Amino acid sequence: MKLVTRMGAVVLVLFTIGAFISPVRSLDNGLALKPTMGWLHWERFMCNVDCYTDPNNCISENLYMQMADVMVTEGWKEAGYEYVCIDDCWPSHQRDAKGRLQADPKRFPRGIKKLADYVHSKGLKLGIYADLGTLTCGGFPGSLGYYDIDAQTFADWGVDLLKFDGCYMKWTLLGEGYTNMSIALNQTGRSILYSCEWPLYEWSYHQPDYAAIRKACNHWRNYADVYDSWDSVKTILDWTADHQDVIVPAAGPGGWNDPDMLVIGNFGLSHAQQESQMALWAIMAAPLLMSNDLRDICPRSKQLLQNTRIIAISQDPLGRQGYRTAKVDSFEVWERPLSGGRLALAVMNKQEMGGPRGFPLTLATLPSWKICHPQCNVTQVLPSYNELGVQTLLSKLVVVVNPSGTALLTVTPI
Repeated sequence: MKLVTRMGAVVLVLFTIGAFISPVRSLDNGLALKPTMGWLHWERFMCNVDCYTDPNNCISENLYMQMADVMVTEGWKEAGYEYVCIDDCWPSHQRDAKGRLQADPKRFPRGIKKLADYVHSKGLKLGIYADLGTLTCGGFPGSLGYYDIDAQTFADWGVDLLKFDGCYMKWTLLGEGYTNMSIALNQTGRSILYSCEWPLYEWSYHQPDYAAIRKACNHWRNYADVYDSWDSVKTILDWTADHQDVIVPAAGPGGWNDPDMLVIGNFGLSHAQQESQMALWAIMAAPLLMSNDLRDICPRSKQLLQNTRIIAISQDPLGRQGYRTAKVDSFEVWERPLSGGRLALAVMNKQEMGGPRGFPLTLATLPSWKICHPQCNVTQVLPSYNELGVQTLLSKLVVVVNPSGTALLTVTPI
């Protein structure tokens, strides 16, 4: 359809999601009833094992203890971030005499159990990384042939989350492997949140079975690793929107699509782009796993990550994932149903030149605006908080959005 607005003549493309019904049965471990929140080392610290020349940034027990300290003292725990997660490159290159994984003795001299005890003493939870195949992606021992042993080892250590990668594994065996580790974790008797990368490694060959994935995992990666760049974030958003008919129905309490880490507070995103990532991750009901240096983060990025109104959208108890509903004049509109009949709305300006542009919120550009019949209350959350007041179907409300930025709003029927 054609639409004429104050922006001029534009083509409006609407998207509908075919049967966004209740998700299939989730993994029955009582975890991840809301999207997981925490900190994960990978994007920022990668596989830095050089503790001799870079002791403050290498993968060692000190890094995680310091992050746990900061999460408590700087308001992160209070905001809802509860997991401190180790990624790849933590183990020794050899298992012990009983076939168990062991931490690198120089970088983790007191072992993972002592680290877990420390993190727990702060009221936080510890996550760890392992791999489905013969080796981890970084070349450390994989779990193939050791699923039961590794699951019990993690439980004995007091681990609360397992990120299970899929390197060095034949793709046709992914389903069996991920399911077997899920069973092994549950049989330990300890509640361990299970983060899978099952569909990520299957999409190159065929469409994954999301019903099976949801029964085995608490969240799952679908697409490539995030980098500290706006192009990377955009690519993840585009992939998610292009596959939303398949992946959105799988998400809900107990199991979530994971578009990878928040890179807010690092080097590659402008403030507007950081706001876009935070807003869209909340709309997508994504796990909010930061990968940054919480010991040295700019106040504006910290304020964004701790924004209680955005976190409330992320953690909304209805547990519905949002999706892209329109593309118009280099804008994208994403919407997420919220509890109480409310709506979260993200308007992203994909134009990367010029200045801020206005987007009209009317029934003509936004069919979901029908919830404003007879009227609704609109609150702008980003880029700044603003009560936009009572609106109707005929209101001529325009939100202004910076290049590569996003306006995030909530709409409440009256």
